Amino acid sequence: MKRRTFEVVAAAPLARALEAQLEEPADVVQRRVETGAVYVDGRRVRDGAQVVPSGARVSVVLEASGASTGQARPRVEPALEVLFEDAAVLVVNKPAGLPAQPTPDGERSLLDLASQHLGQPAGLVHRLDRDTSGVTVFGKTKAATSALAAAFREGRAKKEYLAVVPAGLPEAGRIEAALQKDPSRPGRWRTTSSGNGLSASTRYERAGDGLVRLFPATGRTHQLRAHLSSLGFPIVGDTLYGGAPGPRCLLHARVLEIDGARWEAPVPADFPAGA
Repeated sequence: MKRRTFEVVAAAPLARALEAQLEEPADVVQRRVETGAVYVDGRRVRDGAQVVPSGARVSVVLEASGASTGQARPRVEPALEVLFEDAAVLVVNKPAGLPAQPTPDGERSLLDLASQHLGQPAGLVHRLDRDTSGVTVFGKTKAATSALAAAFREGRAKKEYLAVVPAGLPEAGRIEAALQKDPSRPGRWRTTSSGNGLSASTRYERAGDGLVRLFPATGRTHQLRAHLSSLGFPIVGDTLYGGAPGPRCLLHARVLEIDGARWEAPVPADFPAGA
């Protein structure tokens, strides 16, 4: 994902510091803050009035990562597909082609739809790439959002993905390969053995001819896409990582389990029959 990071020169309210650095209108800045896209010294801050001290490092998520084809996409705003909802959480099935959070050009996002459904800001705790479909959970209260964020941070959120790949992938295996940004391809990550990458681990099981179930033990940017590409089996439709042409990057977040709760999203219609 694209970020903008800067150091605060003089203490000021967070929103004012952002307006000066990003040169954006106050309403756009406020939206970034409220949707959880702003971090101060590594901690998410949702209060634009909070005074940030001189020397603080502010990081702003400008764009959710994951565009795999580079092709223009129609703006979509499907109905929100709710998989589960109680007093604490909202679980939805993210459609492919919809960004997880607002983009700089004002495109509607899954977070917008979830917040509209709740009638209040939804608590964003994890994100899927634009082209990736599947289970996404939001917190409905501050306590629930904090608890969900802790589960992801501490590795208690167990995920299963389904992907379409070329035939011939081994029946099962584990990919232990650190990742680093690819300096020759902006927006792309690559595996590395140099020791300065981010550790990443993925277990996989073949689920049929050209289908694979993926169980990431870590949650690095583009981890599944880069790991499969490193094996020589890039996801179909993921042209950023060398995948064969397809309707989109055919990656689906099928199951999410957190502390005994389990949610599953049905396999999308653009996957092969029987997947």
